[in-house]
Amino acid sequence: MNFKWFGSRTSRQALDMQKHVRKMLNAQRDILSPQAVSSVEAALRDVSQARQGKADEETLKKQMANLETAANKWLKPYPHAGIRENVEVLLVALAVAMSIRTFFLQPFKIPTGSMQPTLFGVTPERYSGNQYDLKIPGPVKRFLESWIQGNSYYNITAPEDGELQRVNRPQRLLLFNLKQEYEFNNKWYTVWFPADELFDRAGYRVDYNGSVIDAPPLKAGEPLVKLKVVAGDHLFVDRMSYNFRHPKRGEIIVFETRGINGLPQDQFYIKRLVALGGERVQLGKDRHLVIDGKRLDATTPHFEKVYSFDPATPPMESQFSGHVDGPRLAPLFTDSPDGVVQVRTNHYMVMGDNTMNSLDSRAWGDFPRENVIGKYLFVYWPFSERFGWNAR
Repeated sequence: MNFKWFGSRTSRQALDMQKHVRKMLNAQRDILSPQAVSSVEAALRDVSQARQGKADEETLKKQMANLETAANKWLKPYPHAGIRENVEVLLVALAVAMSIRTFFLQPFKIPTGSMQPTLFGVTPERYSGNQYDLKIPGPVKRFLESWIQGNSYYNITAPEDGELQRVNRPQRLLLFNLKQEYEFNNKWYTVWFPADELFDRAGYRVDYNGSVIDAPPLKAGEPLVKLKVVAGDHLFVDRMSYNFRHPKRGEIIVFETRGINGLPQDQFYIKRLVALGGERVQLGKDRHLVIDGKRLDATTPHFEKVYSFDPATPPMESQFSGHVDGPRLAPLFTDSPDGVVQVRTNHYMVMGDNTMNSLDSRAWGDFPRENVIGKYLFVYWPFSERFGWNAR
């Protein structure tokens, strides 16, 4: 090993120069003349010998100058070299980012309220009745709320007397909604940077084709959409841990919906893992799960908050209420003759913490272990009480 490299700045510069020239030589070797290749290689050898030997700094600088002269004489300059270097740096950065996303950390956005109050999805706050009581703040406050708290305000008024007819899907740019078009009285209008399901959250019923069902007639100037939208929690998913161990009961996991009947395909859902392969699951009348005859409670790891509800209080949305049974929420268990469902080998069952508003394994059953992509790690935005590692 040449320890001279550690103490000599000139030696380090010479090594970098060698690497750069050799890279250019290898890239152009098939279009250079034999004389050009041999001249540049000779200059490279001289620098290498001077750097690795006992040559003084002046001799090394002289050999570096000779190498620069040979490179300038024989090698062909890259067109737009600055642009090429910037593109190379960008491609390397993208490759690193994609590798991190694929193998270590993947960003994920909570789309719905099925995990509330542990994790929040997109939450709308509409004005009530005919009172325009939703106050829209000024531009500075809107900007700060948007970047810090994830709050967005929408105040779209009817341009004339009529009704909303159609809503197109938002056009996306990378991870963001860029714009969305809607039809009002046979005329098309645009909303820039709309929230997910903006018109649904404003109270409209929109079918799969974009047609608005039973839209109320509006007068010119009345609010077509007037609401405050709180962004869902944005979190990082740990994609590394499950390469070394299997998921544990109670962990919050993210999984693909591929192959799960009753769910839209090729999407990602986030739920709490409640049952493992081979286990027999029951939904108790006290809103507690029973796994292989053993009742889960607040002492079960990861279920401290899930079972923190007051048994005398009826289940409510967005509050910890245990796991509620019933034909609407849990048809899989209701249809079972003895109320028991067995998880298939190498499969999992998951349920949302918002037990009154969660489409989960109580309805569509278990899914293969291979669908799991990782587990909840921490919320990085917005800056709320759930920021960081607070959600468990």
